[in-house]
Amino acid sequence: MSSTGTVIIVGAGIAGLSAGVYAQKSGFDVTIYESHSIAGGICTSWMRKGYLFEGGMHWLAGSAENQPLNKMWRHIGALDESIKISYCEPFMEYNHNGTPIRIYRNVDTTERHLLELSPEDHKEIKTFCNNIRKMKNLSEPIRDIKGVRVTKKNPASLSAIFYLLPVISVMSKYSKISVAEYATRFKHEGIRNMFSAMPGNEQGIAMLIMTMGALARGDGGFPEGGSLPFAQRIADTFTSLGGEIIYNKRIEKIIVENGKAVGVIANGEKISTDAVIVTSDTMAVERYFDIPLKAAWFEEMRKVTKPTSAVFVSLGINADLKHYPERPLVKLKNPIKISNVTIESLLLANYANDPHYSPEGKSVITAQLPGDTYDYWKKLKQSGESQYAEEKRRIANEVTTEISVAMPEAEGNVEVCDVATPLTYERYCGNWKGSWMSAITPNMKFKPYPAAIKGLNNIYFAGQRMMPPGGIPPAMMSSRTAVQHLCKETHTLFVSEK
Repeated sequence: MSSTGTVIIVGAGIAGLSAGVYAQKSGFDVTIYESHSIAGGICTSWMRKGYLFEGGMHWLAGSAENQPLNKMWRHIGALDESIKISYCEPFMEYNHNGTPIRIYRNVDTTERHLLELSPEDHKEIKTFCNNIRKMKNLSEPIRDIKGVRVTKKNPASLSAIFYLLPVISVMSKYSKISVAEYATRFKHEGIRNMFSAMPGNEQGIAMLIMTMGALARGDGGFPEGGSLPFAQRIADTFTSLGGEIIYNKRIEKIIVENGKAVGVIANGEKISTDAVIVTSDTMAVERYFDIPLKAAWFEEMRKVTKPTSAVFVSLGINADLKHYPERPLVKLKNPIKISNVTIESLLLANYANDPHYSPEGKSVITAQLPGDTYDYWKKLKQSGESQYAEEKRRIANEVTTEISVAMPEAEGNVEVCDVATPLTYERYCGNWKGSWMSAITPNMKFKPYPAAIKGLNNIYFAGQRMMPPGGIPPAMMSSRTAVQHLCKETHTLFVSEK
């Protein structure tokens, strides 16, 4: 392969689109094949009777201009000066017997608020907020792989290394303490209940501290319009550079000859190429290969990765709910049971203040019901479409009832209700077990997996699984790494961020 060549990318999610921009800017002739009719992958949303339901982005790391990630988002066209970023405050609110308990983006405000509520928890509140402050100074640097030629080098920052040390300490100390377990440290019943009610409370408290650290440094805003416009801006950048996206065409096989990728089969058609970048879910890529994939990192991923998934309920409501918090955490009057998973609380997203999501005077409320219920839904659907649909209706009715208790104006005013199960995400996005991230497990290592498999040439892997626990920024960053490996092995200059 010469200094430039043809590249086929599997999937037009954030990783695939990002890889397309980086590769196209570096001089490759790139084609992206996407099985769906739209770009974005799990960074997605959908319209129902005039309401837009956000099913992907919750907040975006790198939304703040002072963050290195922001430079990457701008490089691929996802963000620019014209995109409005909203930062809701408080970030989350829990109602305890009429008393609001709030978590703010500003860690000092959170600390003052919690101390006013519970002076007896002074030590634990201080420790919690100080750990957030340690995370506040951490910024994800722009890294270049060893040996690649770049238009602009990104040397390691000594200050970043200095700030990394306390982060490692916090992660090491708290990664094995679940949110539910951590909640018991507080004397105040409301604060205990708030932590216990958080979704994914069986996972480590370290992830919550890391999230709050990102918010505290002014990051983690929400770009106007959410997922679909965000993904489309990257797609538009890619096509403006000369790249091509072919929709509704599924890649079935990657053709490997003598240990090297030479093409793909898409909808039965054989297409030759010089290199392939696989950005569909790495937990489900064996179907592309006739030969077993063998690599230590590949086996490790399969051992430690567990899905983070949910049933996703969206309501279009004929009522103005702007006066409610944007992220209410609601304790349910009647727990909702899905198979062996019991949901006792819901973290809602209130889009009433964003005109992109609903007509004036109306509101969109979404709710995640977390838990790995994939096998349950799969078995139910195999039993018959009517049983699957009936279970979705039951859950929709129970969620609607609970939201109407928390927000009385919603009662009798729900115009549209949509339920997406893990099977929905699997069908439209092709992701493993319908999950959008990986659950944090005690054995998980917070480091990226290699972008390639030794002995399998001209094939590169990218996507959110490649940088545990995943999410939208890791999808983009892993694609940048994959393209740098491509550039290194083809002696091509990588066009980096300015």
